[in-house]
Amino acid sequence: MADARSIASLTISFGLVAIPVKLYSATIAAERISFNMLHKKDGSRLKQQYVCATEGTVVDRTEIVKGYEFAKDQYVMFTPEEIKELEEAGSSAIDIGEFVPLDSVDPVYFERTYYLAPDKGGSKPYTLLVTALRDSEQCAIGKWAARGREHVVVIRPLDVGLAMHQLHFQAEVRPMKDLGIEPATVSEAELKLARQLIGQQSAKTFDAGSYVDEFKGRVEAAIQKKVEGKEISLAEKPAARKGGNVIDLMDMLRASLESRGSSGRAVRDNGSREANGSHEVAARDIGSRDLGARKPPKRAAKVPAKRVAKSGSARKSSRG
Repeated sequence: MADARSIASLTISFGLVAIPVKLYSATIAAERISFNMLHKKDGSRLKQQYVCATEGTVVDRTEIVKGYEFAKDQYVMFTPEEIKELEEAGSSAIDIGEFVPLDSVDPVYFERTYYLAPDKGGSKPYTLLVTALRDSEQCAIGKWAARGREHVVVIRPLDVGLAMHQLHFQAEVRPMKDLGIEPATVSEAELKLARQLIGQQSAKTFDAGSYVDEFKGRVEAAIQKKVEGKEISLAEKPAARKGGNVIDLMDMLRASLESRGSSGRAVRDNGSREANGSHEVAARDIGSRDLGARKPPKRAAKVPAKRVAKSGSARKSSRG
């Protein structure tokens, strides 16, 4: 945290306990490679402009308002002042409402991660909360208002400190059932081999350091060549594998086990008898490691507004 800069000063409050903390981003923006939009002709930097779809003219930012499409090509418009009145006032307090087991919060709800460090005078209560959460195997659920919105957050112990995860609201997460997945039937023999394969590839913990961003490495190497004035040789893309291959699931599992040096002969004999006549599965890209919506909210019938704009408004601009 030596080079990290605090984003804000906050206070964690639960019961009568108040803990002053500093908020930090958990991610390093400088580690992401980003590109700017340039003019191909002369390499000049491009600027973004908003164009009126009706008049075909560039619209100055001072003339832009936000709008909500309540019907086809019809919008209710809001001025910046009206939007500001609707926004949640920012708060320096994180109010904890309850404590729950961390594994009861599905990661699908995680949106953004921050770190919390003790501020002046908060070291002891901060350490107390970290220790109590770790010993009880609980995490704190609270509310925090920022950037005009109220957020639900999870606070959990991480090493000797606290991590805070900003969550999506339930309405923002699409239910898995919307995908219409219909489970297939698997035999006990197939399941037994699958469990054995999982056991072979299991690790005690997840080590993030063992995974490297190879794409970033390739881009950085290409950038360096460009800087040095060298040509970039692009490797040919691997030929796409044709789909429609029919592979027996038992054979796939056995091959996976054997490729990792497993002695699965005894299991193979039992498995072949139990899975005799077992269904075949179609696979598009199967290798030794291949085993492993919510509907949008209905628009409000009535939306209070002072003005209504029809199709003349630029759709993209109004949504900005």
